[in-house]
Amino acid sequence: MRYLCIVLFLIHWGSDAQDKLAYRLYQSDGRTVNYDDMIESLAQAEVILFGELHDNSINHWLELQVAKDLIALNPRITLGFEMFEADDQIVLDEYLSGIIEERHLLSEAKVWDNYKNDYKPLVEFAKENKLRAIATNVPRRYANLVYRKGIESLDGLPEHARQFIAPLPIEIDLELPGYKNMIQTMGGHGAPGSGENIARSQAVKDATMAYFLLQNLTEGIFIHYHGAYHSQNFEGIMWYLRKASPKLKIVTIHPVEQQSINKLEEANKNTADYIICIPADMNRTY
Repeated sequence: MRYLCIVLFLIHWGSDAQDKLAYRLYQSDGRTVNYDDMIESLAQAEVILFGELHDNSINHWLELQVAKDLIALNPRITLGFEMFEADDQIVLDEYLSGIIEERHLLSEAKVWDNYKNDYKPLVEFAKENKLRAIATNVPRRYANLVYRKGIESLDGLPEHARQFIAPLPIEIDLELPGYKNMIQTMGGHGAPGSGENIARSQAVKDATMAYFLLQNLTEGIFIHYHGAYHSQNFEGIMWYLRKASPKLKIVTIHPVEQQSINKLEEANKNTADYIICIPADMNRTY
């Protein structure tokens, strides 16, 4: 009888533990999907746009797990990072090839403050597996220039500076819902620091990330990591990719936080092909 009680306790404990999920995966329409089925789908893509909440531990852990599981199915993988600016590519390449040490990468590339916790695992994964890692983002000084002085300010940059930006002129549609919402939230109409210039600065980032992604696209799968807003609702980077290459096989992943993850809230449906639903009280990485 004693052993039966112990077994029943363990079964009950295990059932309760399973209810405390760290995340749940959903399809665009709100139907649940298991992890292995998502991986099989991702393996058929040419580009995976993996949005993230920059300070979310589960989000970062899943980024690494997806890369590990995809390489088992297709060894031809390239990783792309919003977190590295295009003019850091030479430093990143030198580190991946073993020419320089990590201390040089940390001091000479403009790495984010949360690099060691959140992005180092992916960079080390690329290094260990001899994968290419691409710095796709526009240098922040040029994004800030657009924010301060407008999109026309990029025309005055010298040729050697323009190599780190998507080819000019950059088409920007401020009527896209994401940019339009940004303008309405920030306010202003074209003045320095206005909502419109913030949206244009965001668009320059999206266009540049899409450009360097396409420039480095080869046979296999390109996984691109970026803030969730850059591909939310199939906009941002994806809009520019579709303009340049309509037939490209793209799959998007988008993270959301909810008080309960047992059902995807209506507002979070149709934000991506796959939606990672994470408890709102999940630990922050910084």
